[in-house]
Amino acid sequence: MDIQSNRVYDQTEDVEVKDTAHQISSDSWLQVAFVLTTGINSAYVLGYPGTVMVPLGWIGGAGGLVLATIISLYANALVAYLHEYGGQRHIRYRDLAGFIYGKKAYALTWALQYINLFVINTGFIILAGSALKAAYVLFKDDDMLKLPYCIVMAGILCAIFAISIPHLSALGIWLAVSTVFSVAYIAIAVALSLKDGLNSAPRNYHIPGGGIGKVFKTIGASANLVFAYNTGMLPEIQATIKEPVVKNMMKSLYFQFTVGVLPMYLVTFTGYWAYGSSSDTYLLNNTHGPVWVKAIANITAFLQSIISLHIFASPMYEYLDTRFGVKGSALKAKNLLSRIGLRGGYLTFNTFVAACLPFLGDFMSFTGAISTFPLTFILANHMTLVAKGDKISSLRKCWHWLNICFFSLMSLAAAISAIRDISVDSKEYHIFADL
Repeated sequence: MDIQSNRVYDQTEDVEVKDTAHQISSDSWLQVAFVLTTGINSAYVLGYPGTVMVPLGWIGGAGGLVLATIISLYANALVAYLHEYGGQRHIRYRDLAGFIYGKKAYALTWALQYINLFVINTGFIILAGSALKAAYVLFKDDDMLKLPYCIVMAGILCAIFAISIPHLSALGIWLAVSTVFSVAYIAIAVALSLKDGLNSAPRNYHIPGGGIGKVFKTIGASANLVFAYNTGMLPEIQATIKEPVVKNMMKSLYFQFTVGVLPMYLVTFTGYWAYGSSSDTYLLNNTHGPVWVKAIANITAFLQSIISLHIFASPMYEYLDTRFGVKGSALKAKNLLSRIGLRGGYLTFNTFVAACLPFLGDFMSFTGAISTFPLTFILANHMTLVAKGDKISSLRKCWHWLNICFFSLMSLAAAISAIRDISVDSKEYHIFADL
């Protein structure tokens, strides 16, 4: 694709905007804030007591989450301030990288971003399928409904939802629905964790493992800290916000990293307090309570995952709709057929990978290491240096280079750790496993 073609102009500002089939400058800062918050408080949070706190302990886990909040807010702010750099509104991450560095960086950024988002989307389908199976097992543990079947059902519902919602801005009321679902499973998980914690013997908070294995687990957990906050698609989300773009985006980011992170903190710390080193990678597996209450938590986690996936898949939908000229009403016959074919095909492949590799967590760690770190931290700092190098002080330049070097090392270490985990776990699991 020629990154210099198909341009239109934003009528409210003298800023050049590239052509897109999706809406630009249509959403309030609060709606965008809820898009960001929906991603943070997805059902992934139910795994943080096990995947973050257990390998890091109280000091490393709690301190790391707070530090990751601050660092992530800073890195996202850097990208947000570049949104209108050079007299153009960069509505896609690859457009921004291409404008600053050239066509090779455009292609590389595109590849990294879509690999990252594809794996995240696949993870959401696995998460939805796992929640659906967990709800079924509460009532009938007959081994009839296997995880791959649940993943297929989740994929079908994700496709129906994707076909019905034309673009990110059209989520509208569904963001409120998603918030209700998030509050439901987080509140239930916290309440049951508190009950179990108050009624159980003293827990063991010792960090498990030893030697080189413990080192790799610590590195992997540290990578999960920043993965929890970052998507690698901030320009695509910022593209939907109303003018003034940067000011409103900063409002959304401040909301996300102050109010939006509180539920995640609550479920993570409460879950680890209640179960200690035995915390499962899906918190509801630890809890004890009425079957119907746990069923509600699992069903709401299942449904919320479908909405969350739509957010992270929206850059792919935008590309497909723009490439094939799919615009207008979702119910228009031509558009409906196009979305069935394009989005349905994309999610069919997602679902196949999800059913084939339900132990995707290790692969997520690897793609996060080679894409989330570069897109969110390394590129954000380096693009700022290139774009504003003459306007910033020597001290600030040193700060940006320190971030670039540190996160490059973290990216390398996290990638090595993930490869090791993939090697170890591949001996235990098999494709289409019923976990």
